[in-house]
Amino acid sequence: MQTQSSPAAGKQTWIKALAAIVVLGLAIVAWFSFSAKDAAPNVTFTGLDGKKITSESLRGKVVMVNFWATSCVTCVKEMPHMVETYNKYKDQGLEFVAVAMSYDPPNYVLNYAQTRNLPFKVALDTTGELAKSFGDVKLTPTTYVIDKQGNIIKRYVGEPEFAALHQLLEKALAV
Repeated sequence: MQTQSSPAAGKQTWIKALAAIVVLGLAIVAWFSFSAKDAAPNVTFTGLDGKKITSESLRGKVVMVNFWATSCVTCVKEMPHMVETYNKYKDQGLEFVAVAMSYDPPNYVLNYAQTRNLPFKVALDTTGELAKSFGDVKLTPTTYVIDKQGNIIKRYVGEPEFAALHQLLEKALAV
């Protein structure tokens, strides 16, 4: 005896196939959106000494860009750990730019950097353009880890978990 498929069964098959295609498409889009790396913005940092540092000049190095303020309790708390992190990895090619927020008085930033002997580059964002370029940073501390190709590989809002940060840096520096 031969069975014939009903029009309803054929319609269900098409719906299932269409649903499978939609799910597969969504999975592909999600995979690309999570695996795609965001390029760090092409910016120029102005150091406390007035020297310009371009993001282009930092290519080929792993870079941490830390947005902070002298009035930020968490920033002040994490800064000694940032110094330790920089000192631990600088000889392996880590660069670090601490960017003071636009509302931070430059004389406060200079005093803080000098009295704490900050060993890395400290930049002023007097106009707020750097914060805007990095996704309109408003919360401090916010830290970006940028790979040697100039892609943002991690963004931390608040104090990072330093053991995990060190693992990430070791991996990025090894490439």
